[in-house]
Amino acid sequence: MCDTSDDARTETETIVDATIPDVNVVRIAVDLAGRAPSVHNSQPWHWTYSNGRLDLHTERARLLPAADPTGRQLVISCGAALHHLGTALTALRWATDVERFPDGLHSGHLATVRFHRDAHPVSHDFDLLAAIRHRYSDRRPFGPLGAQHRLPAALPELVRGREVQATVLPADARPALAAATLLTASARRYDSGYQAELHWWAGHSIPSGGIPPEALATAENLARVDIGRGFPAGVDDGSVEEMDRSTVIVLSTDSDHRPDWLRVGETLSLVLLEATVDGLGTCPLTHVTELRQSRDLVRELVPEGGFPQVLIRVGVTTGGPTPRQTPRRPTDTVFSVVPRPPHS
Repeated sequence: MCDTSDDARTETETIVDATIPDVNVVRIAVDLAGRAPSVHNSQPWHWTYSNGRLDLHTERARLLPAADPTGRQLVISCGAALHHLGTALTALRWATDVERFPDGLHSGHLATVRFHRDAHPVSHDFDLLAAIRHRYSDRRPFGPLGAQHRLPAALPELVRGREVQATVLPADARPALAAATLLTASARRYDSGYQAELHWWAGHSIPSGGIPPEALATAENLARVDIGRGFPAGVDDGSVEEMDRSTVIVLSTDSDHRPDWLRVGETLSLVLLEATVDGLGTCPLTHVTELRQSRDLVRELVPEGGFPQVLIRVGVTTGGPTPRQTPRRPTDTVFSVVPRPPHS
């Protein structure tokens, strides 16, 4: 029996390495995944890359204990980042296999991503990649959808198979949503923990996170969105003189466990990107699902029942210049590379 030469070993390693993405490709995809929406722009995720495997973990230090004590919105946020990642990798010509909760449902290890080089992106995949870069949460009032601006026609097919229901609410559901918002605001008005948390994350500049004033609506625009969270007033540049006339989509699930939350996050990302490709403004809403009483009001609006997880305002942007995109954490703070062990 003969030993393998160093040259042969190097050649074999090159062949093996060609079957997994270069670390720089993964870094680009993780950077794009970081553009995903997250509650209060907290970006509560961390990625680890080793031996051709990318792992997604929660970052519990970025949990919002007042607004999100169970970590439901934290997991939803990570699910959105997971879908952003897959969208970016498809455009980079890498397909993925995702194993969710590989260490059990209660672990902070949410997913393991493995790669294979057989993605064949089409033009729409590159449109979605562009949408990752351009999408932002617009908290100003929207104009109504119409003949020239519609919801993505394929929305039912896109959501089907994800075990998430996407319900487009009729206009007459608006008073109930406004009542749920008012109920939430009343319950939180004197909640010092919630108010301190909200004002920590929103209304001033936090390095690489939070929602700066430029991305928040002015007091006048906040008052024109009757179903929005009660954020501090901002300094957006666009003056809108009409009440919000957006369409609202509810994402709900049959059960209310961590796998449901992760799937909702992935579906949220999908809907937001598709709407952005179609030129629509979007803004996710979670405040009316944080308290049981307001969540029950929303549940009554969903024919399928279940558990409302996230609402999305969708409409036509009618204001002036778009608000500034919220800042993102540097990639090196959310991405770690574990070196491959040397051959013995």
